[in-house]
Parts: sequence; structure tokens; C-alpha cells
Amino acid sequence: MKSPVKKLLEAHRELIHMEMQKVASHVQRNEKNSEWIINTITIEGYDVPFRFKRKTEYRNLKGARVNLTYYASVESVAGFDIEFMNVVRIKKS
Repeated sequence: MKSPVKKLLEAHRELIHMEMQKVASHVQRNEKNSEWIINTITIEGYDVPFRFKRKTEYRNLKGARVNLTYYASVESVAGFDIEFMNVVRIKKS
């Protein structure tokens, strides 16, 4: 039987999976006019932020090791293209 991660990766070729990555910082903030909370984490050794949404607050991940499944995305802010990683699945290792 295949793991959920392998099923996701086979179904969506653009997804990337990393394991045992150390979280350098974790910030949570409410999205304007929405019930969603945006979580932004940075991973040691990477300059790109990783973002995911949840309806409730998530435990603080700073210093924790996590497994991530994500895809790259670009957002235009004030005329500049900013790259970030959109997290599909995150799990504490």
C-alpha cells in the first residue's frame, strides 16, 4: 500500500517533498476579512518562505523538524515578483 505522500506526488508531478527540515522561524497572522490564519515558516538553508493556511492556530514550529509537501508559486507585490512555496502537507517529524 502506498503512503499518502507517494500518492500525492504521483498524482501531481509539480509537487516537491522534503523530510526532516529544521524550521528557522514560524509566524501566524489572520487574513483580512477571512476566517483563515496564514502560517509562514522559513527553513534553514532556504531563502524562500513556505506558506500554508489553517482555520485554527497551529502549534509553534520554530526549531522543530518537519516533513513538507509543497509547490513553488510566484506572487506580484508592488510590481515585484516574489517567490514562495505553497505548502500542501506539513507534518512534524
